Amino acid sequence: MEADKSSEGKNKENERLAIQRAKDRARTGRWDLNIAIFLFAVMMIVIILLFQGVPLEIVAPVAIFGLGMVWLVGWRQGKQLFERFCEEELARLEYERTRQVEVTIEEAVRKAIRERRQ
Repeated sequence: MEADKSSEGKNKENERLAIQRAKDRARTGRWDLNIAIFLFAVMMIVIILLFQGVPLEIVAPVAIFGLGMVWLVGWRQGKQLFERFCEEELARLEYERTRQVEVTIEEAVRKAIRERRQ
């Protein structure tokens, strides 16, 4: 019974670590080249509007809207990456568990064969 609890606790810890790895991977992948290009385009629009003499009351909302869109797109992309990476990490964790069971079964079979031969 205690072995089941410790195994379950270990599985929960491994699952938590897999989710944390997925979060870290998604956090770094959130800001890619597309987001940088979009941010650069917003900056260029703001600069062009200012050089054309457009009042700051108009340029400021454009800049705020552009920055909001950059954040929204980055957040959405990060969420999608997290979901994908989480699935990958959990699938890898499940594969490792299955592999450990296969190795354990294989070792038990080998041990039984050795005992029969002796």
